Amino acid sequence: MKIAFISDIHGNATALEAVLADIEKKQADKIVVLGDIAYRGPEPKRSIELVRGLNTDVIKGNADEWIHRGIEAGEVPNQVLDTMREEREWSVDQLSDEDLDYLKGLPSEVTVELTDEINVHCFHATPESLFEVVKPAESDEALEEKLMINKKADIFLYGHIHLPYVRHINGKCVANLGSVGLPFDGLNQASYLIAEGDGNQFNVGIQRIRYDVEKVKQQLAEKDYPNLEFLTGVIDRGALPQ
Repeated sequence: MKIAFISDIHGNATALEAVLADIEKKQADKIVVLGDIAYRGPEPKRSIELVRGLNTDVIKGNADEWIHRGIEAGEVPNQVLDTMREEREWSVDQLSDEDLDYLKGLPSEVTVELTDEINVHCFHATPESLFEVVKPAESDEALEEKLMINKKADIFLYGHIHLPYVRHINGKCVANLGSVGLPFDGLNQASYLIAEGDGNQFNVGIQRIRYDVEKVKQQLAEKDYPNLEFLTGVIDRGALPQ
């Protein structure tokens, strides 16, 4: 079995289409989506439509939670709260009530079978939170405590931090998918993960895919996206400002 895991699309349908084309080329048997579909990108509605068209397992991210109920004080730094709320309102204006209900109704986690002997536990940030940040440099003990809670799982996958990595701890695997639409690791290419399994063996690998960055920057400008300079800079660099 070969499964593609994607996350953190953030309204970047151009990047998502490039990833889906690559997944088809690599002949994955299934796709699983780990949240953050529509907020903070030029095409929130198109991104939801593409995800719903997959007819597959989809879980909720913090940005999906924000879209349907707003951003609460304390969830982001105070100095960016008003700007992020403005971006959220812009995104919501592009969506229908059906879109909002879809995001609201998404589950927070899913476990999928890679083989009869290997289970993959998927969540957005941690199994217990949509918001907690668990970085790649955390100790093995911290990753086990925060992410590797499901004792029946062999592979633990999450999104949220936009920083792809793969670690192996005590015979099990924990990995971050990176971001399809808004990478933060300095490479302005879409990121996703493929897991392959056979019996009790598995292989996990990060995939990087080029997409039309200039097209996305132009879309943001043409649609008068709020916080335009910040977001186009992140997309162009594949990283947050220093």
